[in-house]
Amino acid sequence: MIKQKELVPKRRFEGFNKEWKRQELGDFSDVTKLAGFEYTKHVVYSNTGTIIALRGLNVKNGRLILDEVKYIDQSDFSKLNRSKLFKGDILFTYVGTVGELAIIPKNHKYYLAPNVSRFRLDKEIDSQFIIQMIGDMSYYNKVIFPLIATSSQPALSMENIRKFTLNVPESKEQQKIGQFFKHLDDMIALQQRKIDKTKALKSAYLSEMFPAEGERVPKRRFAGFTDEWSFETLGNLLIYEQPTKYLVNNTRYNDSNPIPVLTAGQSFILGYTHETNNVKNATSEEPIIIFDDFTTSSHYVDFSFKVKSSAMKLLRFKDNNSSYFIYVLLKNIKYEPQSHERHWISIFANFDVLLPSKKEQQKIGQFFKHLDEMIATHQQKLEKLKATKQAYLHEMFV
Repeated sequence: MIKQKELVPKRRFEGFNKEWKRQELGDFSDVTKLAGFEYTKHVVYSNTGTIIALRGLNVKNGRLILDEVKYIDQSDFSKLNRSKLFKGDILFTYVGTVGELAIIPKNHKYYLAPNVSRFRLDKEIDSQFIIQMIGDMSYYNKVIFPLIATSSQPALSMENIRKFTLNVPESKEQQKIGQFFKHLDDMIALQQRKIDKTKALKSAYLSEMFPAEGERVPKRRFAGFTDEWSFETLGNLLIYEQPTKYLVNNTRYNDSNPIPVLTAGQSFILGYTHETNNVKNATSEEPIIIFDDFTTSSHYVDFSFKVKSSAMKLLRFKDNNSSYFIYVLLKNIKYEPQSHERHWISIFANFDVLLPSKKEQQKIGQFFKHLDEMIATHQQKLEKLKATKQAYLHEMFV
C-alpha cells in the first residue's frame, strides 16, 4: 500500500513540525457576495455637491482602488447601498478578472463595485497567510482556473469558491508565514514606488530640458548654456545598417551561453545563444540603437549581440560623444504608428529635430543616462525581490 504523502512544506520556521491539514475555504470562512453600489432613479448624481459617493472600491493589483467619484445631495446619502467590512476581511473578484485580492485594512463601511465577494475568516485563520496562498499564480492555475465557467465571461459561483482546497498549518505558523510574506510585499511595493518616482522625475525633466513645440530653448538648462537650439534632420545624425548578417540561426537559448539575442521590443533580451559568428560588436565607446522598423520602439546597446528578427534597423551614431542625447531625442519623438509599415527610411530619418551645442548635448545625455541607470538598477532589485518571493512561496507552502 502506497503511503500518502505528508502535508509539510520544504522550508519552515524553527519550532514548527506538525503536519498541515487539507481543508476547503468554506470550512473556516464565511464566503458571500457583496451587494455593489446600485445606481437607482431615486438618487441624483452630479459633478458638485456636499457628499462624495464612491462609485466602487475595486481590487486592482492587490490594492483597493477608487473606481469613480460622484457627488450627491445630503438627502440622498441614506439611499446608497453600503457594505460593512471588518479589518482582515478578504475581497476576491469572481466575475471578469477573476482572482484579484485585497485585505480590508480597518473597520469601515465601503461602497463596493459589483462582482466582488468577501471572505470572513474564523479567528484562528490568518488573513495574510490565506491571501498569499490564494494569490499565488501556481495556486490559481491548479485550483481556481479549473473551476471558472466561461459561457459568457469568466466567473466563479460562491459554491465553487467555498470549495477552494487549501493546506493549512496551525495558527501560529500561519501568522509567521503571513507576516514574512507581508514584509516581502512591503519591500516589493517600496521598490516599485522608487521606480515610479524615478520615472516620473525623468518625465518631468524631459518636458523641461527639451524645447516645447514652437520654442528654440528649453525651460530648464545647465549653467552656462544660453544659445538657441538649431534644427537638424535625424537621418544626418545616425547611420543605419540592416541586421540580416547578425540573425541567430538557433532559438534554443540558454542563460549559460555567452551572446545575448536582442529584440527592439519590450522584452529586449530574448535569451543567450552559443553562436559566436557574425556577432554585432557594440561597446560603450561605440554604442548603437536597435530600432524596430514597424513599432518604432528602440533600445540603446553598448555590448555585443545577435538579433532574432530582421524587422529592425541598427543605428550607428555619427558622433559617439553625443550618443545618449541622440537616443533620448529619438525616444522623445511623439509618434504613434498608424499602419504596419517600415518607418526609419521613409519617416523617422526625415524628421527635423532641435539640437543644442555639442557640450550641452553631452551634459543632457549624461544626465538622462544616469536616470535610466537608476531606473534599471531599481528594476533589477524589484525583479530579484519578486523572484525571491516566488522561491519562498514554492518552498513554504504545501
